[in-house]
Amino acid sequence: MKLHLRWQLLLAVVGFGLILAILSFQVQSAGLCTTRVPASGGVFAEGMVGAPQRLNPLFSDPFPVDQELVNLLFDGLVQYDHAGRFIPALAESWTVSEDGRSLQFTLRSGLVWHDGEPITTADVAFTYGLLQQDAVPAADAVKALWQTITINPIDERTIEFVLTEPYAPFLEATMRGILPAHLLQDVPVAELADHAFNQQPVGSGPWRVAPGQDWATTRSLRLTPNPLDWREGTQIPALDFRFYPDEESLLTAFANGDIQAINSVSDEMLPGVTAVPQARLFTTVAPQYTQLVFNQSDTGFAPLQQAAVRQALAAGLNRDQLIDQALNGQGVPLTGPYLPDSWASDQAIFAAAGVSAANSDELLNNAGWALSDGSMVRQREGESFQLRLLMLNSDVQQRLAQAVATQWENLGVAVVVETAVSLTDLREKLAARDFDVALVDITPSIDPDLYDFWSQEAIIRGQNYGAWNNRRASEALEAGRQVWGLGERRPYYNTFLTIYADQVPAITLYQHVYTYALSSEVNQAEIGPIYEPRDRYQTFANWFLLYRDVTITCPTEENS
Repeated sequence: MKLHLRWQLLLAVVGFGLILAILSFQVQSAGLCTTRVPASGGVFAEGMVGAPQRLNPLFSDPFPVDQELVNLLFDGLVQYDHAGRFIPALAESWTVSEDGRSLQFTLRSGLVWHDGEPITTADVAFTYGLLQQDAVPAADAVKALWQTITINPIDERTIEFVLTEPYAPFLEATMRGILPAHLLQDVPVAELADHAFNQQPVGSGPWRVAPGQDWATTRSLRLTPNPLDWREGTQIPALDFRFYPDEESLLTAFANGDIQAINSVSDEMLPGVTAVPQARLFTTVAPQYTQLVFNQSDTGFAPLQQAAVRQALAAGLNRDQLIDQALNGQGVPLTGPYLPDSWASDQAIFAAAGVSAANSDELLNNAGWALSDGSMVRQREGESFQLRLLMLNSDVQQRLAQAVATQWENLGVAVVVETAVSLTDLREKLAARDFDVALVDITPSIDPDLYDFWSQEAIIRGQNYGAWNNRRASEALEAGRQVWGLGERRPYYNTFLTIYADQVPAITLYQHVYTYALSSEVNQAEIGPIYEPRDRYQTFANWFLLYRDVTITCPTEENS
């Protein structure tokens, strides 16, 4: 009887304990909630038209896709800020000698390649020394510059470049990415372009090429964040670039969710991209503009040699209408040869020039080009005012050329649109000055030096295709490249701009815009101004693709 009682008491205690546990769990559960938080994982895929050739900063200049990727993988000695001023990259500082003929750079301490090996001035001397060799398949102008430079490594962190004469634009040449000497110094120069390094490079930039890839076959390149640049880590562990043959297949991939971003949205793609429900568009100005260049040589329409005629043609164009009609609004009106962010730009100089649409008729009439009653084209001494407008064979330029022609025809100027079959064809016609007015896209240098475009020497050895022959402007450009300080250089460029605004050797129509498409599947992604490709990913550490559920204590409701 006592035994049975003992068991009954034990069972009662256990049962009571279970009841207390259940009640306790219910009380605790009543105070807990589930919430979704960002989770690490996933792969961010970005699509672009085209495919890279070689991931090497020595060979990337002619290929836009290569340039994009090289910018992510490699660093130069310097980089630039939004105003075109040079700031440190691999170099922490630099000094210019009193005579302006030598620069001494000091590398930042603790620099390493993606494979962990130290970066020293031996790598710098090796890279720029390659550009002094004729066998390297780099641009002739690039090699010609470096072949005039003496490279003197002083120690592991200090290197000197000696110039034959002061040349401020040289600093831009040191933006070019540095190569690892320990991997390439034993490779014959003639074999560099075909070396396996160009498929699986080792750089120093914020992104690294993931090992074991054959992107030429898979048409997909995986990059991973460089932990030295992303010290707090990223929630997305990889960035895939996927290469498509055309814009149609790229847009389809984005609409289907195969990729989360489009590298660059053209104005033709814009309507299709905006129709994708998950699309977010980030638009910023691009470092490129489109310009009409007047041929003032004997091979062009003779009246274009008169500044008043060029002023009238400039005044007769409505940039806003051109952008709306031909570009789907994807452009920013621009005047002058400098981008607005450049430290050398001064729009007040052009405003003071006083050329406006109101006096375009007056300027042409004063130049003797009258529009008779019932006539559609201005004439002078029996000659009709007719221009040959040269353009590249692209949809954008065709639409733009036609819009320009329409506006000039409203001014009484006949326009014959002539199409260059290819970029090579266009360059040949420009060099031969086989045009009256040429529509050209220009990507200006970071440095404001325009000597190779508008100096008298550039008429013969350069890109002064319009043959603008102005001694004072040429002298200002020459003087501006021979001093180093911005304060010293600015007066020379102001002089150049004043002459340029008055003489109108060309009409800048608009600055290009760059549009990046991002899927709403990518969370917490914000993108600011984009001056170079790596700027797109400034906030990449905050981006995430996945969520996970976590249990938290429920927030208490305050009594009102």
